[in-house]
Amino acid sequence: MADLHSILDRFANGTLSLSDAEKEISLHAIEKIGDIAKLDINREMRKGMPEIVFTGNKEFKDIIRIALAAIRNNGQVVVSRIRKNEVSKVATALRRKNMIVELGRNSTTLLASDKSFGRKMITGASIGIMAAGTSDIGVAEEARLVAKAMGCAAVASYDIGIAGMHRLFPALKEMMSQQVGAIVVVAGMEGALASVVASMVDVPVIGVPTSVGYGFGGNGIAALASMLQSCTLGLAVMNIDNGVGAGAYAATIARRTAKRN
Repeated sequence: MADLHSILDRFANGTLSLSDAEKEISLHAIEKIGDIAKLDINREMRKGMPEIVFTGNKEFKDIIRIALAAIRNNGQVVVSRIRKNEVSKVATALRRKNMIVELGRNSTTLLASDKSFGRKMITGASIGIMAAGTSDIGVAEEARLVAKAMGCAAVASYDIGIAGMHRLFPALKEMMSQQVGAIVVVAGMEGALASVVASMVDVPVIGVPTSVGYGFGGNGIAALASMLQSCTLGLAVMNIDNGVGAGAYAATIARRTAKRN
């Protein structure tokens, strides 16, 4: 770390507070993994978010190498969008290294941690997660795993889309009774569930359009356009299939809400 000495020197002579010293050190903490990756190893200290390894276009051996390095530094890692034919292979490889692995349901994302890692769940920090249809569960599970890595509990309810809207109300009642800080709504087709939920609650709603659909507006385009064009206030919208981003955003809100209570 090139300027660690100057940071510590300013802290020692009283011109830099402890909290500011921690922030400056975390800004410069990077670990190189050969010539393929540079890990932001203090992201969790700086932002409360874990290292997330997006596996697209990465070789299997590099995925494992990067994931293990992240766990060595921070105790946990989220590995996202693993190729379907390699999900079990990645999970097995990490378990053979004595890691605890939680696979997302119907998902290609997993959360891995060292057995000695004590994840701190933040008291009062929770989010709601809804999936309109069973085809949307994989993206919803991405959000759940990221939120869990950030110390937030999740109240999840799946297959409650507007094709049978009466299914929504018990789930919504449970989430509000548990005082969730935000609700992630994952929906494909026309993506209407996000607008409906946002019209009924007093907490932030994060809509995630999915690439579930067909014909005109397929591959998530109609759902994205519908959510962006919503007339309901209090709705933020992620990119298509971005469960990781939704989980991180919702958990950030919930963590802040928990701190104030």
